[in-house]
Amino acid sequence: MESQIPRKPRILCLHGFRTSAEILKRQVLRWPAAVLDKLDLIFLDAPYPAQGKSGVERFFDPPYYEWFQATEDFTEYTNFEECLAFIEDNMMKSGPFDGFLGFSQGALLSAALPGMQRDGLALTRVPRIKFLIIISGAKFGGPKFAHHKLTSNAYSSPLECPSLHIIGETDFMKQESISLLEYFVDPFVINHPKGHTIPELDEKSTEVMLGFIERIQKTMATADEQIYLNAET
Repeated sequence: MESQIPRKPRILCLHGFRTSAEILKRQVLRWPAAVLDKLDLIFLDAPYPAQGKSGVERFFDPPYYEWFQATEDFTEYTNFEECLAFIEDNMMKSGPFDGFLGFSQGALLSAALPGMQRDGLALTRVPRIKFLIIISGAKFGGPKFAHHKLTSNAYSSPLECPSLHIIGETDFMKQESISLLEYFVDPFVINHPKGHTIPELDEKSTEVMLGFIERIQKTMATADEQIYLNAET
């Protein structure tokens, strides 16, 4: 058992508001091969075409999508439950998945999923989420984003789901991203000097990322062994 090569974590990647799977893929694939070779990344387009102007029009071609909609003050949400069902359906078709990578709106959503799954409010037909990679994240129920009824208890107890948080020094979501850290047990953190974007990874950031991958492979191995033992009994 000791000599077995750890399997690659299979990760469902959720893009930002009014962007796309292709845009996120192009940005993430700039990461070093030392990182990418250890991950099995699946990029998913959100279910709803963009209902307004995209902030990335100058940099990336359409189409653009959004996971759900919100009022201007982020106190009410539309199509949130439908979005969760869409994600779960895709996980059943293309899974199983071990964890999520989310950016911006995709990160806001991803960060709440372990708590909702724990409470039986989302992703009830798929395996437990084993880890998260959160880029420019935030929490429902924080200063900027009000709770949806399904997220109201998502952070009621510390989340032991291993997590890596990538935070930009000039990101307008920086404080939201920092506040999110306190709800996760022993989070890994990568700080970068840029804004609201998926940064390239320098040598130090790559080292942190590889350390996180090593940790989640151990988490996955433990979970896989438990599944095997359960199947034997």
